[in-house]
Amino acid sequence: MTTQETIGLFNDYVIANYGRLPRVMVKGEGCYLWDADGNKILDMFPGWAVSGLGHCPPKVVEAVRKQVGELIHIDNTFYSEPQGRLAKLLSERAFGGKCFFCNSGAEANEAALKLARLCTPKEKYKFITCEGSFHGRTFATVTATAQPKYHEGFLPLLPGFAYIPFNDIKALEAAFTDEVAAVLVEPIQGEGGIHVASPEFLRAIRRLCDEKGAVMILDEVQTGVGRTGKWFGYQHFDVEPDIITMAKALGGGVAIGAMMARAEIAACLVPGKHASTFGGNCLACAAGVATIEAIDEGNLLQQAAEMGQYAQEKLRALKEKHSIIDHVRGIGLMIGIQLTAAGAQIVGKCLEKGLRINCTHDTVIRFMPPMIVTKEQIDEAVGIFDSVLSEG
Repeated sequence: MTTQETIGLFNDYVIANYGRLPRVMVKGEGCYLWDADGNKILDMFPGWAVSGLGHCPPKVVEAVRKQVGELIHIDNTFYSEPQGRLAKLLSERAFGGKCFFCNSGAEANEAALKLARLCTPKEKYKFITCEGSFHGRTFATVTATAQPKYHEGFLPLLPGFAYIPFNDIKALEAAFTDEVAAVLVEPIQGEGGIHVASPEFLRAIRRLCDEKGAVMILDEVQTGVGRTGKWFGYQHFDVEPDIITMAKALGGGVAIGAMMARAEIAACLVPGKHASTFGGNCLACAAGVATIEAIDEGNLLQQAAEMGQYAQEKLRALKEKHSIIDHVRGIGLMIGIQLTAAGAQIVGKCLEKGLRINCTHDTVIRFMPPMIVTKEQIDEAVGIFDSVLSEG
């Protein structure tokens, strides 16, 4: 089909809830995409941070091909080897918790919020989240997302959520009543603009949760599975949460989400309290296992740390040349470029030149390459970005 024929199908039959670019993608390999018109694109924001190993990672492709010929799905009335193996691999790389599997980050956060209510006394029903956060699009997770633009059209939202400024310990302490069941926070705000939590803020959350009998939940949907140079974002800080959620890069491109909780908290999630029909299916879990093995075999945590440092240095060097760049921030390959003006046109011009990046909150460019990215590819990306900024 031609590009226009495919777009025509969407116009006629697909709900227009996304602002789509007039391109039809037909192939992906590593850090590159190809559209139906034969254009090759260097993808530095693959799959909205889903394709952490790049497009169509060979080990994941092989695992999915093998699994799809054996057993695609089995309901959770039964046991399956891929789900058990994936849970073990994740637990060993985090804090030894137990896993619940679902299909997305929003579902993982829903499960975490429900579990926090289950494992705390009934009078504890409130949640604290941070301004600028993003936790999902379901009613509970969009309520947890403390950004008014996502609330428009859906009021009234669920009761019991209190919003505080990110990294504001005094506001945290003031909001932390005896009715708080949990605090939900991202170690690095992703959609919110790549804002990194301060160690002091996370330690204050841990302290108050311990003192008040509340649960510390870290949303690791973007920061998890190696993007920051460690398995999980919290491992950059001297703090250990009670629950973490993950999705995005976990399946190497296949849809999967997970919640991990300390064993004593996980024990509250008994049969009948929560479930997911497709959660933990054989295909997704086989992809998850292959993703973790590929990260280990390729030493990609170190690669992410080194390439992240290299990319940030190259991007910071552009600040001396382009006044529109205010500063660069982030950890590993989770990088935000703060601009002094709107960045949407810059993103569009970069795509025309063969580079895919993203702009969030109007003035923050997200530069989040896959963990397999090379110095040469970073140089190519920064070169295109530089040329677009030079054109004004």
